[in-house]
Amino acid sequence: MLATLIAIALLHWVVLITPGANVLVVSQLAASGLRRAACFAALGVSFVALLWSALALLGVNAVFAAHPHLRFALQFAGGMYLCFVAFKLWRFGGSSTQVAAAELTDFGAFRLGFVTNILNPKSALFFGSVFATLLPATPSVTLLVAAVGLVLVNALVWHLFLALAFSQPRVISAYAHCRRVLNRFASLLVGAFGLRLLVNTLTELRAHANTSSHL
Repeated sequence: MLATLIAIALLHWVVLITPGANVLVVSQLAASGLRRAACFAALGVSFVALLWSALALLGVNAVFAAHPHLRFALQFAGGMYLCFVAFKLWRFGGSSTQVAAAELTDFGAFRLGFVTNILNPKSALFFGSVFATLLPATPSVTLLVAAVGLVLVNALVWHLFLALAFSQPRVISAYAHCRRVLNRFASLLVGAFGLRLLVNTLTELRAHANTSSHL
């Protein structure tokens, strides 16, 4: 159980710190002096992480048991996705994009974070493939609850940190200075996980094919 949670935590943190729409929305609101709006946007993003993780677990065991090739396809897609993220981190890790920052109500900021994450393909791919396939074939209820709770806590900690930290000029400057180095390290880590997932998938697929041929 602990090994599974550690793997989920590591990969989820890699996905969280990868520059993307969620990071940009929260950080740009904070950098524009809208700390309260940034915090509510962070709550909206985190709520979607909770929603995605819960949906990823609903019926996943029954579906994978009835259609094992679907599990292999998702694992392969997850591995390819991780390799793609690693490539983007290595090559384009230093770039940034501006997002519009305007005065928002608390609900408006929450809705902005919610919509940004619910439409984020990075989140859908992670929870639809990598997250689900990190779990064992028959996970306990305790493990499922812990995994969902872990995802929620990770998302809250990271995005609230962004909301608070990016409103401080010195922290903004330090992050910009170290961003390329941090992204290169994350690229190597996520690339290793992606390659391992691809190798394990091909091994499982070969074993499944051999078993089926003897039936």
